[in-house]
Amino acid sequence: MLFNRGNRGTGGGNQPFNKEEERRRLRFPKEGEVLGVVLGLMGGSRMKVVCKDGKERMCRIPGKLKNKIWVKEGDVVIVKPFEIQGDSKGDIVWRYFPLQAKILKEEGHV
Repeated sequence: MLFNRGNRGTGGGNQPFNKEEERRRLRFPKEGEVLGVVLGLMGGSRMKVVCKDGKERMCRIPGKLKNKIWVKEGDVVIVKPFEIQGDSKGDIVWRYFPLQAKILKEEGHV
């Protein structure tokens, strides 16, 4: 038996970004987190990140984010340093979209 599901619409499509709206919903680093820029991919879920505090860390993408965020060279990320070996290792907890990264650079955060 076939059912008529009615008009489903024409599809969502991509909405253009509003720069002001993006500026309002930027996520800034919380206590114990630091901004960084990805220098290179090291294989697996590990990458080399230079952080705003001047330290270069080997960071990983935690399992719960591994298939949700895709990080490439040059991306701006938020890093949470480990409690032990925090000067050399950490977790990537957030990746900014290109427009958000551009806003951060314009405002001098990166």
